[in-house]
Amino acid sequence: MKSTKKIFLMSLLATSLVVGCKKDEPSPTEDNELITTVRLKFTESGITTSFAFKDLDGAGGNPPVIDKISLKPNKIYTVSLEILDESKTPIVNTTNDIQSKKDEHLFEFVSTPATLIMVTPTDKDSRGFNVGLAASAMTMSAGTGKLQVVLHHQPPVGGKPIKNGSFTLGSTDVDVSFEVEIK
Repeated sequence: MKSTKKIFLMSLLATSLVVGCKKDEPSPTEDNELITTVRLKFTESGITTSFAFKDLDGAGGNPPVIDKISLKPNKIYTVSLEILDESKTPIVNTTNDIQSKKDEHLFEFVSTPATLIMVTPTDKDSRGFNVGLAASAMTMSAGTGKLQVVLHHQPPVGGKPIKNGSFTLGSTDVDVSFEVEIK
């Protein structure tokens, strides 16, 4: 009987050790937003023209549909961005999420050649860093090239903000290139 008690106690002890040593679940990481559509709206003299990038089936499926941006030379445009996830019904307007988490997001605009169009963010986050959902665009003389739009996701690390205006931090939510024609 003593050996049965001893075996029972050893089993109980071993079970409690196994249960007590359960590995901690990793803390969830914040996923990047799913973005299927990037719409740029250029307004000049009260006239708004929209250009969109759409990749409704995501990377690796059908090629995206990308509008060519066509603007007038030597003009200043007000630019607004609309970011959507059209893979869901109803469509998710991710612009609102980016706006509410603007301390974690930064748009980068790269013109090739650099003398084609200059896009400058006009909206700021709570710490005074650019966001880029609103911008000003100045076209130069007639020409063609590309405008790359990159959304950087820069969430806090260890509870401390990392966004400092640099494009090298965080991850990329979206990276799209538009053909541009200034004529």
